Amino acid sequence: MSEQSETKQLTKVASFKGVQVTGVTMSDGGRLFACFPRWRDGVPFSVVEVDEDGSYTPYPDESWNHWQGAPQENKFTCVQAVYAHGNSLFVLDPASPEMKGVVGNPALYEFDLNTDLLKNKWIFDRKIAQEQSYLNDLRIDEEYNRIYITESGTGAIILLDIVSGVARRLLDNHPSTKAEDIYLTVEGEKWLREGKQPQMHADGIALSPDKAFLYYHSLTGYHLYRVSTDILTSEIIDEEKLEQQVENLGKTPAPDGMIFDQNDNMYMADLEKNAVVYRTPEGEIKTLVQDEQIKWADTFTLDGRGNLLFTTSRIHEAVGDISDMEFCIYSVPLAGQDA
Repeated sequence: MSEQSETKQLTKVASFKGVQVTGVTMSDGGRLFACFPRWRDGVPFSVVEVDEDGSYTPYPDESWNHWQGAPQENKFTCVQAVYAHGNSLFVLDPASPEMKGVVGNPALYEFDLNTDLLKNKWIFDRKIAQEQSYLNDLRIDEEYNRIYITESGTGAIILLDIVSGVARRLLDNHPSTKAEDIYLTVEGEKWLREGKQPQMHADGIALSPDKAFLYYHSLTGYHLYRVSTDILTSEIIDEEKLEQQVENLGKTPAPDGMIFDQNDNMYMADLEKNAVVYRTPEGEIKTLVQDEQIKWADTFTLDGRGNLLFTTSRIHEAVGDISDMEFCIYSVPLAGQDA
């Protein structure tokens, strides 16, 4: 049950007219990045760095962001997520323009934030990222040298060994990674995609601050799940044993992205209520902020100064011509911080 907390004040950090933003991340050094999936023709860039005044420039340069209609070496195809970790920026490219199927190969790129040069690249074959797959979001676990990725197209968790480069597809037959048979009602309207019921599978992902559990959630679903990273990263993974270790943590609002703060609060959207909520360590759902400007809170990041930043991707509205629509990054104080 959701409980209203103190009202928080939104601050607009940046806006993008006619370009739909999904991902946002801030590095430890305070650099802010955002990404824009190629869900339609005419997307001018895939990744940008956002300056303090809200202006932005393609990252790492214009060449990487210059799409010519087909996959090319050292060019982004369809970036869904950006994630800053340490001195690196990780860029996740599901390589599925307009979500119509994988072209080329999905990839995860790591850029060195000291030089802004490509540091590592991991390519995913069809055994890991099937034609209808859509790699969605990621978290990095340095203790195990693993990267966890949600796959929302068909539903699975991808486990990548950073050192060996070997990836494994896990829980792809388990209900926890699958959409539920529901319709979301966003701003008073039933959300449909091309007139049909959306089935968006494992999407939101979060690693607990102590790295003990990986949390994940389908976009079209009301239940939160977690699994022990000890089990998830064991050298020999028994799929049946892994499935038995998945915990259903009960009902939550339907979210998109998720993130923990250092007090073990986990933040997520309530897409149906124009709100951002948080789940306390005790499992209680509380409202952080509710505002009509929060049109599909998508991805979250922390600024290191007590604030939560998030994008509004307006997925429920962004149909057809979006040239006059504004997509934003907002900031709001974390729970327990001054409003």
